[in-house]
Amino acid sequence: MARKFRLPRQAWAGIVRRTLSHMVVAVVFSIVVSYVILGIFSQGLGEIGLIVAIIAPLVLGGPMVFYMSIRQHELQLAYAQLEAAAARDSLTNCLNHGAFVETATTALRGATGDGSTLLVIDADHFKSINDRFGHASGDTALKLIVSAIRASIRADDIVGRLGGEEFGVFLPGAGSEQAARIAEAIRKAVQMIEFDASPNASTLSVSIGGASTKSPIDFGAIFKSADERLYEVKKAGRNAVSLIALPVPAAANCQPTDLVYRGQDIKRRA
Repeated sequence: MARKFRLPRQAWAGIVRRTLSHMVVAVVFSIVVSYVILGIFSQGLGEIGLIVAIIAPLVLGGPMVFYMSIRQHELQLAYAQLEAAAARDSLTNCLNHGAFVETATTALRGATGDGSTLLVIDADHFKSINDRFGHASGDTALKLIVSAIRASIRADDIVGRLGGEEFGVFLPGAGSEQAARIAEAIRKAVQMIEFDASPNASTLSVSIGGASTKSPIDFGAIFKSADERLYEVKKAGRNAVSLIALPVPAAANCQPTDLVYRGQDIKRRA
C-alpha cells in the first residue's frame, strides 16, 4: 500500500529547500574532492570527470536526502501532535490544568489596557448527577457544559479543565464589564441545556467566580481572588456570577508566588 503523506504545504517547501541545499553542498564537495584526487593521480578532472562529479551525488544522494527530509518533517509533526495532545484533557478536549495555568500565566504577564479576566466555573451539584445517573452521564454533562462555555466566549479566549467538574476561562483583553456579560452568557447557556439522563431528566447549572486585572499579576493571585468569589456564589445558593476588579498590585505582588489549589501546592512546569 502506498504511503500517504499528510504534511502541510509549507513542510513540502521546506523539504525541497533542504534537499536542494544538501545537493548543492554535495556537488561542490564532489567536484573539489574529484579535482584534488584526479589532479594528483592522473591528468586532472577533465570534462567527463566534471560531469561525473556533478551527476553522481545527485543520482546517489538526492533521493536519500529527499526521503530523510520527509521523515524528519513527519517526526516533527508527530512530536508537535503528541505535545498538543498532552496539553489537552482527554474527556473535554480543554487544556489540562498545567497547560491552562502556563498559558494564562504568560498572558497575565503582559496584561495592560482593558486588562484580562479569569473565570472559575464550577458545575453545581455534580456529585448528585454521578450518584443518580452514573459516571457516564456525568461525563456527558461535563461535555455539554464545555460546549455551552465555548459557544458563549470569544475566539481568543482560553478554556481549561482545572480538575473534576471545575473549569477555568481566561479572557484576554476583557475588563470587568465585558467579563461579566460573558460569564452571565455562560451561566444562561448551561441552564438552557436539555440534559436527559433517562429515565429522569436533570437540569444543569454552574456557579461562576471571576477576577479582573489591568496590570501584570501572578496567576496564583488572580486565581485566589476568583476562587473566593466562586465560593461566595456557592454559599449564596449557586447558579450565579460574582466578579471582582482587582486593584493595581504593588510591585512585590507581581512576583511569582506558590499556587495553592484546593489546599494543595501546584508545581509549575519549568
